[in-house]
Amino acid sequence: MLGSNLAQPARRALAARAHAEGHWIGNHTMSHTVPLGEIADADAARAEILDTQALIGALAHPDRLFRPFGRGGALGRHLLSRAALETLEREKMTCVLWNAVPRDWADPQGWVDTALAQCRATAWSLVVLHDLPTGAMRHLPDFLARVRAEGGRFRQDFPAELVPIRRGQAAADLTPYLA
Repeated sequence: MLGSNLAQPARRALAARAHAEGHWIGNHTMSHTVPLGEIADADAARAEILDTQALIGALAHPDRLFRPFGRGGALGRHLLSRAALETLEREKMTCVLWNAVPRDWADPQGWVDTALAQCRATAWSLVVLHDLPTGAMRHLPDFLARVRAEGGRFRQDFPAELVPIRRGQAAADLTPYLA
């Protein structure tokens, strides 16, 4: 969740409902405006994570999940600054990446076909979708049904190769993600 959204009472209530229904709540920065690896001010980078985590509070998953902003779904050195990495380590957070980004925000009508193609290309897909007011999520039931019809299933965990930091400890080489 974006911290800026959790600061709004109606969205906070929605997050609390999702948590109560068993969904995992994770940190996706406060503002979602600049990838953390592109923020020169160390305090600003830390605040993007810490301020959001404070707003998540008791709704946090025990692993204190964090997904960096990738700007269009790209993975790369722009994801984390040294200050962001140190914050994740010190706060014992888990960084989760992705391997499927169907760009639902840019193609609200056609993202399902893109997502299905991306899912077919990997043994275990972690798909990034957005709850923006584009109308894209009207197609979520179709996506879910088509995945199931093709024999896919949904899990509430993450493939190890997409978790480079687990509870504050490096679980993979972080060089590809560190500015």
